[in-house]
Amino acid sequence: MKLLRLLLLVFAAIGMSCARAQEAPQPASAAATGKTPDPAATLAYIHDAWSTLTRSMTECHSLVDIKVTAHPILYMPVEVPAPPEVSALSEKCNVKVATLPRRIEKLGDVRPEELPAAGLLYLPYPYVVPGGRFNEMYGWDSYFILLGLEADHREALAKGMVDNFLFEIEHYGAVLNANRTYYLTRSQPPFLTSMIRAVYENPASFAATLAGRTEARAWLEHAYTLAEKDYSTWTRPEHKAGMTGLARYFDYGTGPVPEMADDSTYYADVIRWLVANPKAVSGEEAGALYLVRGTEHPNDEEAARLKLTSCDVKTSVVCTRAYADGYRLSRDFYVGDRAMRESGFDPSFRFGPFSGSTHHYAPVCLNSLLYRYERDLQHIALVLGKGTEAARWGKKAQMRNAAIHRYLWKPQQGVFGDYDFLKHKSSDYAYISSLYPLWAGVASREEAKKVVAKLNLFERPGGLSMSNTDSGMQWDEPFGWAPTNWVGVAGLQSAGFRDDAKRLAAKWNATVDQGFANDGTIREKYNVVSGNANVQVSAGYKTNVIGFGWTNAVYLKMREVVAGQMRQAAD
Repeated sequence: MKLLRLLLLVFAAIGMSCARAQEAPQPASAAATGKTPDPAATLAYIHDAWSTLTRSMTECHSLVDIKVTAHPILYMPVEVPAPPEVSALSEKCNVKVATLPRRIEKLGDVRPEELPAAGLLYLPYPYVVPGGRFNEMYGWDSYFILLGLEADHREALAKGMVDNFLFEIEHYGAVLNANRTYYLTRSQPPFLTSMIRAVYENPASFAATLAGRTEARAWLEHAYTLAEKDYSTWTRPEHKAGMTGLARYFDYGTGPVPEMADDSTYYADVIRWLVANPKAVSGEEAGALYLVRGTEHPNDEEAARLKLTSCDVKTSVVCTRAYADGYRLSRDFYVGDRAMRESGFDPSFRFGPFSGSTHHYAPVCLNSLLYRYERDLQHIALVLGKGTEAARWGKKAQMRNAAIHRYLWKPQQGVFGDYDFLKHKSSDYAYISSLYPLWAGVASREEAKKVVAKLNLFERPGGLSMSNTDSGMQWDEPFGWAPTNWVGVAGLQSAGFRDDAKRLAAKWNATVDQGFANDGTIREKYNVVSGNANVQVSAGYKTNVIGFGWTNAVYLKMREVVAGQMRQAAD
């Protein structure tokens, strides 16, 4: 009986992400390539999708994780008693309700391997998930989802998601990659202050009364305090990019990530590629950086060696499977692999093959976001009458601006590029993150003009491509994603290049419309060269997940750009 109930939960987790709008019966002609797009049909799908993608702690289908094989567990912070409706889940959903072993102050205070099994971390308010295998609330996904919720007049749900992030900071140490225990060691690209401002500056978020204004100010005070704590995550020693004054991505865990348990071939595929392309890592022998010799079934002596040079085959099933052709992946590769996942761009070849050297770089995207974060905290401090603190944040932003221009701006090429702080050189890998400084407001007018002059590096018939390198990875050419298309378009819009912004917004939405006309779904990513959802990925997440939270949201925002209705302050 328990097995049957668990199977029903698994099917629910998969199905509810795609129910109604996502898996609605399609006309026989819907799959025919080239069917005429109907934006009204796309919009109807999106309006319905918010409900089917919404999760809460009191619904059984919200608790299942199809990425791992563990029985569903819901973890409470040690200092927060389980509400009665959560305690009732044990009987209602056959889910174990457990407590974390101790209070968490920062990322890494509790290691996932300390827990008896992986599980969901409690959040007090409903939230929107991306869809498919991603059945939890994600860090950077939620910023774009929030913009869509507000565009669709679902302000209460949007505010609740920000309140969930404030809960994460207070009880789990920071904004998490997502609310699963195996994400307790890393965050995601920092958009929190932009979310806070979007909610606070939307008149519909709070009642238009004296009591509503009082509530709004108290909420902003609380949000400001916790956003400052979240900011400290990015200034910890491990997140510093050498002596540059910039930040890098970093995960406080070790070895391969547990959530890859449902993709048993990924790390083995990486090894096979590296063996077949030994000179691919910056012209050096790949084995010196990313590979170590090993056997498929190591004895105790070899297992002890691999624990130091690769990963722990005794405790990680993902590590055990990460073998091919007489090799295993190096410990340093796993550090980079985890850092790549904090970046959200998993994977590309931007920081070496499979981005295995992500932790060696000061990236344009992260430091642009942190500049925006500092400017947002400066603005919020001024709103709250904290002049001294506002000046402090302004100084931090100025210092980061100077470091960005020293290390990341490439005046001869007219682009922003990532900086390898170990080798003391700038990367020549053309990447869509070159547009982030426009969105963040760190690019000058002349720099923005130069970046716009290089739009042909990324502009394709269906929108903005991630790069101009076809590596076969999902975050490279020919693929375009909603979040980076939005950052690019919103950056162009705010920098005054409105015609470029409108053109690219129209291209992106036409791609989404065509994909929906072809198969009746909205996807996590698109082929922007062919202008549809036909995606073939060599390694990593090879599927093109249906849903999809941020794509739905960005479609709505792109419509505003095309119509000239974009709200500048919060976007």
